Amino acid sequence: MDKLKSMKVFVAVAKAGSFAQGARDLGISRAMATKHIMFLEQELGTRLFNRTTRSLSLTEVGASYLERCQQLLLDVEEMEAAVTHLQTEPRGFLKISAPPVIGAVHIAPAMAEFIKIYPELEVEMVLQGALSDLVNEGIDLAIYYGELKDTSLVARKLISSPLVVCAAPEYLQAHGIPLTPEELKQHSCLINWAVSPKDQWTFRWAGEDVVIKVTGRFQANMSDPIRIAAIRGLGLVMLPKYIVGRDIEKGKLTVVLADYAKSPLGVYALYPHRKYLSAKVTVFLDFLSEWFAREANLVEETHHEGK
Repeated sequence: MDKLKSMKVFVAVAKAGSFAQGARDLGISRAMATKHIMFLEQELGTRLFNRTTRSLSLTEVGASYLERCQQLLLDVEEMEAAVTHLQTEPRGFLKISAPPVIGAVHIAPAMAEFIKIYPELEVEMVLQGALSDLVNEGIDLAIYYGELKDTSLVARKLISSPLVVCAAPEYLQAHGIPLTPEELKQHSCLINWAVSPKDQWTFRWAGEDVVIKVTGRFQANMSDPIRIAAIRGLGLVMLPKYIVGRDIEKGKLTVVLADYAKSPLGVYALYPHRKYLSAKVTVFLDFLSEWFAREANLVEETHHEGK
């Protein structure tokens, strides 16, 4: 049998945790998937999976082999991309991940336009708050907002967006406008507890960071629920301007404490380190940069730089 094909089947079955699902993902029969795994096990002289009637799990050898197979298949993909026309015309399957709000508000419209331009491309978008394991989940590109920590991924800055504090005009009329960060202690602050520490908002004043402990009656693990709560007059929020920019423009929210704003944070496109990126990734990266440039009215500063 084709050992490379068998490796692809092995990776698909291991990631799916099921022969049947792995086979479906590849468009082959369960019996054929089983034959590929048996072929590899015979070649290697060892079991790759622990099989029961109810479960399927990797053996210790299988887990080690999975890691090496994924790297080998990635190397083969890069080699093929380097010597074929895939480098010039986006086609095939593109999988991206993004935070829920930026994904729904900014990436989804961009992706819709991108798909119209390249009809041979299929796209899957995953909305998730946390940054996932791109290689193991088969994600070509991930969108990330915030301060970049040490990572083995390659990062390209798409745009920068400041954090702003804002509230509905009706809330400010009823409870007053905070003139200093310290006055937030007397206000209802809507908290995104996915951001750590969840109850501490940081401002910049006279060249130093000022940290204020805030409290409020409503909190959520994503930004959109607290954005909606702010629009309904329940309190103040601190959110990236790319999330609340349109609400501010429409008068639904009003910015306060602008003189105390921190430096803008970046919106990045992250991808696994590869010497040869396929056209579907490189062209979409350029498209996203141009798309965000057109959205410049929602942010203070745009960049088209790699990091």
